[in-house]
Amino acid sequence: MAAKGRLNLVAAPELKAAVNDAIAAGHRRLVLDLAEVDFMDSSGLGAIVVCLRAAREAGGDLRLANAGEQVRMVLELTGLLGVLKPYASSEGAYRNG
Repeated sequence: MAAKGRLNLVAAPELKAAVNDAIAAGHRRLVLDLAEVDFMDSSGLGAIVVCLRAAREAGGDLRLANAGEQVRMVLELTGLLGVLKPYASSEGAYRNG
């Protein structure tokens, strides 16, 4: 699945709903492609953490791919790079795990 534009208070509920729908459809290993996300704030980060928790509770995982500079900076500043390791590509994120 892919996110676009700003991952903020407005977009966060849409991301959570999409991940919940994917999990309900039986998908457990999810990759969130962030190539087209140009901005992420604390609401977007919170949504990703909620999605990660939902995937793990369902017996799966959520991986991030193609995170741009601003998104990586938010992950780094919050100390979540160890938990939400970004991958260079969606294929790599899906395969490595």
